[in-house]
Amino acid sequence: MSVFIGLLIPFFGTVLGSLMVYFLRKNLSKKIEVLILGFAAGVMMAASVWSLLIPAMDMSQGIKWLPATIGLVIGILFFFFIDYLLDKNKISTSKSIDKMMFAITIHNIPEGMALGVVFASFLTKSNISLATCYALAIGIGIQNFPEGFIVSMPLRNKGMSKTASFIYGVISAIFELLGAIVTLLFTRIISVMLPYLLAFAAGAMIYVILVELIPESTENNKLNTIGFLIGFAIMMILDIALA
Repeated sequence: MSVFIGLLIPFFGTVLGSLMVYFLRKNLSKKIEVLILGFAAGVMMAASVWSLLIPAMDMSQGIKWLPATIGLVIGILFFFFIDYLLDKNKISTSKSIDKMMFAITIHNIPEGMALGVVFASFLTKSNISLATCYALAIGIGIQNFPEGFIVSMPLRNKGMSKTASFIYGVISAIFELLGAIVTLLFTRIISVMLPYLLAFAAGAMIYVILVELIPESTENNKLNTIGFLIGFAIMMILDIALA
């Protein structure tokens, strides 16, 4: 039951963010958007280090850094290859709103996988505690709040109904939940591969930070940096304090 609740925390983070379409009317200012994107990048970066890469090295046998390095490189290259295929086949769209929604939905999959792998590690009695699992879940949930807002609010401003805009935000969250559940279903099979999968998820998240979040927020580097600092500090405190 505690694992199921943990998996739902990030999902409801996105849902709550999407619910803002029912309360806010005005467009999201560029400054606030930059601050939120920087915050999301900071949370994801801290989660990648303290909740994924460090545990991956801690549970590795032999050369501690090797599985983490291999998984990290594969994770980054894997999503680089996906982007390459999308660009080559012109699947991506030129509309900024659709790009943002697509990016968030795509990166929700490795986020969900990261959460599933961490909870799988807890269930297989590895050196990851339930508190650490919840720290990651809460961190992702906090980061998902502005993401849900960023997906739903522009759609509302584009002329879509409040309910339809909210549903699109929820759909982006469902992919994350599915990624976590599928990972948990194969816990026994993937237990040996946990260090690699943790690092793979970290690589995927870092790729999204570098390719999607930071470039979208470079119009105001000061706000971007402040948002990143706040997000990184909060996630770091959550992960260390709750471990």
